[in-house]
Amino acid sequence: MTADAPLWEPSPAAIRAAPMTRFMHEASQASGLALSSFEDLHRWSVTDREGFWSLVWDFCGVVGDKGGRVLVDGDRMPGAAFFPDARLNFAENLLRRRGPDDALVFKAEDKISRRLSWDDLRALVSRLQQAFLAQGVKAGDRIAAMMPNMPETVAAMLAATSIGAIWSSCSPDFGEQGVVDRFGQIEPVIFIAPDGYWYNGKQNDVTAKIQAVLARLPTVRQAIIVDFLGTARQAVTAIPGAVTFEQAVAPFAAAEPVFERLPFAHPLYILFSSGTTGIPKCIVHSVGGTLLQHVKEHRLHAGIVEGDRFFYFTTCGWMMWNWLVSGLASGATLLLYDGSPFHPDGNVLFDFAEAEKMTYFGTSAKFIDAVRKAGLRPRETHDLSTVRLLSSTGSPLSPEGFAYVYEAIKPDVHLASISGGTDIAACFVLGVPLKPVWIGEIQGPGLGMAVDVWDDDGRPVVGEKGELVCTKAFPSMPIMFWNDPDGSKYHAAYFDRFDNVWCHGDFAEWTAHGGMIIHGRSDATLNPGGVRIGTAEIYYQVVQMPEILEALCIGQDWDNDVRVVLFVRLAAGVALDEDLERRIKAKIRAGATPRHVPARIVAVRDIPRTKSGKITELAVRDVVHGRTVKNQEALANPDALDLFRDLPALRL
Repeated sequence: MTADAPLWEPSPAAIRAAPMTRFMHEASQASGLALSSFEDLHRWSVTDREGFWSLVWDFCGVVGDKGGRVLVDGDRMPGAAFFPDARLNFAENLLRRRGPDDALVFKAEDKISRRLSWDDLRALVSRLQQAFLAQGVKAGDRIAAMMPNMPETVAAMLAATSIGAIWSSCSPDFGEQGVVDRFGQIEPVIFIAPDGYWYNGKQNDVTAKIQAVLARLPTVRQAIIVDFLGTARQAVTAIPGAVTFEQAVAPFAAAEPVFERLPFAHPLYILFSSGTTGIPKCIVHSVGGTLLQHVKEHRLHAGIVEGDRFFYFTTCGWMMWNWLVSGLASGATLLLYDGSPFHPDGNVLFDFAEAEKMTYFGTSAKFIDAVRKAGLRPRETHDLSTVRLLSSTGSPLSPEGFAYVYEAIKPDVHLASISGGTDIAACFVLGVPLKPVWIGEIQGPGLGMAVDVWDDDGRPVVGEKGELVCTKAFPSMPIMFWNDPDGSKYHAAYFDRFDNVWCHGDFAEWTAHGGMIIHGRSDATLNPGGVRIGTAEIYYQVVQMPEILEALCIGQDWDNDVRVVLFVRLAAGVALDEDLERRIKAKIRAGATPRHVPARIVAVRDIPRTKSGKITELAVRDVVHGRTVKNQEALANPDALDLFRDLPALRL
């Protein structure tokens, strides 16, 4: 395996069979152009956005009235309007399939395993829809869920969106303040929660938390408690006005769901920023924009077709849950897992993949790195013959992670590193089934996405690091931020840097292969001596060392400049002595540049991360500089911040 050869190439047969190839042929006919490569197709998709998105609607079989116009004010960002005359319903598009085949397969850490057929799912959605309507829920109302990734959550989302209600969710491990910081802003009328959840072999009862949250959500008309631990009946006796899930749907017989068709820009989801620098922003996404982006990414980039078995390891507090559930619109079976991916050991997700004949295995770069460091070799212990595509997101996948996938997981898999975010509920760059996979690189931009990399002066650069931008409007731009009546917060988040151009906040670089490397968040970019350095470039080096389990890097203000500080969490029995520190610095110097070498290396017992598993460089930077971290509720392990306060090593 060498850097000048791809890790994987699609076979001619796979290219012929790829839905993207068929789409390219139809695009050629529709446009009158000879589109013969992904690059040709992408160029057309951003040059003729009306033709492209109209063809996506038709090719992916979107259910609804497309209307006469495709794009109005397309040169305005924000302000462009896609399909302004369209009428459609999100749930109707996700529930197109019928029959006895699996729609949802659920596995939980405590050995719970359940299946819902497409007919079962439609029946449950119908009963929930009737229950919501009986509570007076109408289009535009908010339904909030603090739920595990389980079938009831998917069904409740579909029932809410069938009416035109707006869905918002988080995971049950959020603390009381974290839940209220999110849902308190959007004033839900229905609140759905479990009696508890399992994680790492431990039961966690959340009854007291639900009581406390509801006391601070006065708009809630009904709280519905889902039985997960077997204690829902006891829980509702302690929660005034609450009913169990079974009690909520008991009065209603299954019928055909009714779908209210709404404008393309009708609000669908409220997603939340991480909240590590203040109260989370409430990002509102549209019915049509979310659906169209997701079916494009699933059908064309991921090649998902009816009958695929689609898995992403996610919680309901991460946008990847919203991305996963849209797989129903392509007729895929969703494989849902809730709990720790390392209980009882790191094989649990590979066990799930083998047992359920998974075709799409979605996970995080952190998971891949963890199983690599655990020495697992799933290709030798599991039958993963059905896995066609393995996807990674959440943080940049290191070159070592790329190599590990092909050496130890599956040598003939399409590895698709993807990157986008909560802000767009979709991807800017992702897998391309027609192109090779090169080590350390995301394969290419999303179709219809005018992605580029700009320097500080707004000039496009190739082979240099710069800001990830999108220069033309796209359907899944947020329609607004909640409680931002003049749009000033929305504008400041994405458009202050470059006028009329989306600036995403990622530090990125185009490669010679037309792929992209994400070097981390640009607001966490290091600037020693005025030279911009991405933190991921340092992580790529240190994660290769078996002595280091995890690392976090910040820039510390020092002597009228910025110096690089590297925090490391060490493997059991390892000490940060002079020899290890010397080897860390040598590794970074050789693999990156001398400017990347940290001025200080500090060992810590833990590294703070968000609920979705992302390390929080900005929060650590604030602590090191004596600033208050405004919203520790956003962190999975907020106590870890204390490990970074007043460190003697950072006073020298």
